[in-house]
Amino acid sequence: MIGSSGMGNPTRVCRIIGRLNIGGPAIHAILLTQGLRARGYETVLVAGREGPREGNLHDLAAEKGVEPLILPGLGRELRPHRDCAALVKLVRLLRQLRPHIVHTHTAKAGALGRIAAKLAGTPVIVHTFHGHVLHGYFSRGTTRLFLNVERCLAAISTKVLTVSDGQCRDLLRLRIGRPETVGVMPLGLELDGFLRSDLRRGEIRRRLGVAPEAPLVGIIARLVPIKDHTTFLEAASDLHTSRPDVRFLIVGDGELRPRLEQQAHALGLDECTHFLGWQRELEPIYADLDLAVLSSLNEGTPLSLIEAMAAGLPVVATHVGGIPDLVTDGKTGLLVPPKDPIAMSRAMDTLLGDADRRRQMGQLGREAVYPFYSDAALMDRMHRLYTSLLPSSFAVRRSTHGEVYR
Repeated sequence: MIGSSGMGNPTRVCRIIGRLNIGGPAIHAILLTQGLRARGYETVLVAGREGPREGNLHDLAAEKGVEPLILPGLGRELRPHRDCAALVKLVRLLRQLRPHIVHTHTAKAGALGRIAAKLAGTPVIVHTFHGHVLHGYFSRGTTRLFLNVERCLAAISTKVLTVSDGQCRDLLRLRIGRPETVGVMPLGLELDGFLRSDLRRGEIRRRLGVAPEAPLVGIIARLVPIKDHTTFLEAASDLHTSRPDVRFLIVGDGELRPRLEQQAHALGLDECTHFLGWQRELEPIYADLDLAVLSSLNEGTPLSLIEAMAAGLPVVATHVGGIPDLVTDGKTGLLVPPKDPIAMSRAMDTLLGDADRRRQMGQLGREAVYPFYSDAALMDRMHRLYTSLLPSSFAVRRSTHGEVYR
C-alpha cells in the first residue's frame, strides 16, 4: 500500500508551517497534505496565525479538505515566552500523534518543530528551506546568530531540503548540513489553469480600463522589503519616460503598501500603475500581461514566476537565489542585477519592443516548468524521498510503479 509503514499501517506525517499566508510555502504545504493523503498517508498540518495584512490561504485549505491545527505561537514574530510555550505544546502534540515523519517549513516553525520532534522521539525529521533569512533580512550580528542556529538544527535533521539547486549550494557553502543530508525538492503547483489562461484574456484589461494595445507589465509578490518593489517602481518610472503607454500591475499586499503607493505617486505613476491587492484568481491577470517581473533581493523558487511561465509569459527578474535555476537568461527571460532599476527598465524595454521574442520565450518557459513543477510530480518526488528516509521497520515496500524500497 502506498504510504504504508510496517504491518500495513499508514505512514503518519505531521507537517508544521509558520503560517498559511499567501505565497508558495503555504500552497506547497497544503497541496502536500492533501496529495499525500490520496496516496495513503495519514497527514496533519499544523500552522500559526498570519499577520494582519498578509492575507491567508485558509480558503484553499478548506477547498482541499485540509483543516489545519492552529498553534498561534508558530507565527512570524520572535517572542521568547510564547515561543517556549509553543514548543511545549508541539512536544505534547507530537507525543500524542506519534508521527513517523515531522516535516517543517519556514524558519521559526522549522526551529520549534525540529526541536519538538527530536524531544518527542520522531524517527524522521525533515525541513524545507523555501528561501532563507541568512542574508538580506537582518543585521550582521542577527544573521550570524541565525546561521549558528540553522547549523545546529541541520545536525538534528534527517534531511534538509531546498527548492532550488542554487539554494542548495548556498546552504552547503554556509555549512548548514552536509552534502549527504541536504537535497533539492522542487516546488509542485496546480498549473493546469495557467496553461489555459488564454481563455481569460481581456478580463483584467476591461476591468481596469486598459486598452488592448497598451503594454501591460505586472509584478505578483508580497509587499515586503525582500521583494524590493522600490526598485520595480523606479524601473517603471524610467521606462515610463520612453514608453508612456505602458501600464503596471502590482498584485499583492503587505506592510509596505502605503509607502509604495506614496512612492508611485511621487514618481508620477498614479495614472499608469494599479495596486490590486491580493487576488484569488490569477489566471486572468497572467492572461493579460505582456511581461512578468520580479525584483527580489533573495528568493528560493518564486511561485509567481513558475505561474507566469506556465501561462506562457516571458519574465524579467533579478539574478538572486534560485531564480537563475528557474529562468534561463536570454532563453526564457532576462535576468538583471538586484537593486538596479536602470538595468531592469532596459530589460523590460527590450522585451516589450520584440513581440516575436516574447512569444518564443513564453513557449520555452512553459516547457521548462510543466510538468516538472506540477503537483503530481511533487507527490511522486516526496513519496520517494519519504520512503527512502524511513527506518527499515517502517519501510514502504512498493510504490505504484513497482519500485522496491529497502
